[in-house]
Amino acid sequence: MLSRIKYYTATLFAGIGLATLAQTPVADNPIAAMLDSLLTQKMFETAFSKPVFPKNNKYKFREDSVPYYDDYTYQARLAKLDAVSPFDLVYNEHVKSFINLYAFRKRESVSRMMGVSQLYYPMFEEVFDRYNIPLELKHLAVIESALIPYAKSHAGATGLWQFMYPTGKMYGLNVSSYVDERCNPYKATVAAAEYLKSLYDMFGDWQMVLAAYNAGPGTITKAIRRSGGKKTYWEIRPYLPTETQGYVPAFIAANYVMSHGPEHNIYPSLPSKTYFEVDTVIVKEQMSFDQVSQALDVTKEEILYFNPQYRKNIIPSGGNSMCLPKNKIGIFLTNEQAIYAAIHAQQQEGQLVENIEEIKQTHTVKAGEKLSTVARKYGVTVFDLKTWNYIGRKGIRAGKKLVVYVRVKKADQPKLDLKPNDATLAANKDKENKQLAQNTSSAAADSEYVYHTVKKGETIYAIAKIYGVTTKTLKGLNELSEDAALSPGQSLKVKEKK
Repeated sequence: MLSRIKYYTATLFAGIGLATLAQTPVADNPIAAMLDSLLTQKMFETAFSKPVFPKNNKYKFREDSVPYYDDYTYQARLAKLDAVSPFDLVYNEHVKSFINLYAFRKRESVSRMMGVSQLYYPMFEEVFDRYNIPLELKHLAVIESALIPYAKSHAGATGLWQFMYPTGKMYGLNVSSYVDERCNPYKATVAAAEYLKSLYDMFGDWQMVLAAYNAGPGTITKAIRRSGGKKTYWEIRPYLPTETQGYVPAFIAANYVMSHGPEHNIYPSLPSKTYFEVDTVIVKEQMSFDQVSQALDVTKEEILYFNPQYRKNIIPSGGNSMCLPKNKIGIFLTNEQAIYAAIHAQQQEGQLVENIEEIKQTHTVKAGEKLSTVARKYGVTVFDLKTWNYIGRKGIRAGKKLVVYVRVKKADQPKLDLKPNDATLAANKDKENKQLAQNTSSAAADSEYVYHTVKKGETIYAIAKIYGVTTKTLKGLNELSEDAALSPGQSLKVKEKK
């Protein structure tokens, strides 16, 4: 037989497992700590049911069985995964220690990650395929964030893909006191794909890309020099920081356990909704989670579950997206104007908790100023300032420019008048005339562009490829949101005429 399976009851495993795992230094590992945090998230308590244990499972395990395999079995299974992967999925003691972590010590966390992967993995694969990124990199989010979309490290890295503020900003992820796009699953995944692709262009090796994603490309180039010019991860591993030395083994182990859960008697905790049961809609006016909950009969916890990018349970105005189960999106679209009207009525009656907007300002640090001084001046927190600006260990110095989002009360909304009077009609006519003049001006400007009419099934990526431009250029020319969908017959600007 290729494998030797031993069945341990919970009592036996507690003794034998602890003795085995005591030999591996994973107790205080940051990846283990992230898995621990998964169990304390309220969102995951309410969003998942218990694992569904199949009574007629393929391997005939009892529900409380914890299978144990020998090294040869692990090596053989990883060899099969390696045969169809661009990664070097080797098996060694370092990888084994992380398999032990996932398959034995953190079984409940793995069960929940297997469940939430049903929500995120299809989207990861869709984005990575578009950027020609190996699909196995979807498992990178397991070791980065335990698939918690609002996970935050002690260093401030945030979201599924754990972007630091400067790197996120570099790849178009904006952060304000209301929205942190590092926590937007779709936008952060697009940014991660672009970053991973740039790292591969730099190092030409996916194992090195993983190490650079964790430690930064500068750290990897230093390790290459210290190693005497070696170019593979395992060769430069001794010269890397301790955390990065465990990073690639953890990734290999995550590939293994997410592919071989049933062999370890681990089954997914079912999520409340999967990727194919949700949809997004653009919200035109500011709405609180309370208002969405009341209008659509959905819990605030579920709204947070699908929209982790909103930091204060408020969806600001300005064309932000809202993700919810498809049936709730249908109700919203059917009743959209009535919902906005109800919000206006609440504003008139003073029922809204907050009716504010943010104005972006720049503050130039004066001599002697501290972060706390600047924060008090604008009515924000020191944490906010650190979130909006890259501030190193040395703090701020005179002359440094800080981005500050100042919260101000929005102007009162006009009362709804369903029967417009003569003055209203005149105002509307004036507005139409101005719009006509604006459209005439726009038409003249539009003649300077090449246009493309969208065909059925075409994507932004496919159209960009036809005309030799980037998807970012197309979205910018047409003011499209990151997750915008195209419709057949839609006209797009693709580039300027020469």
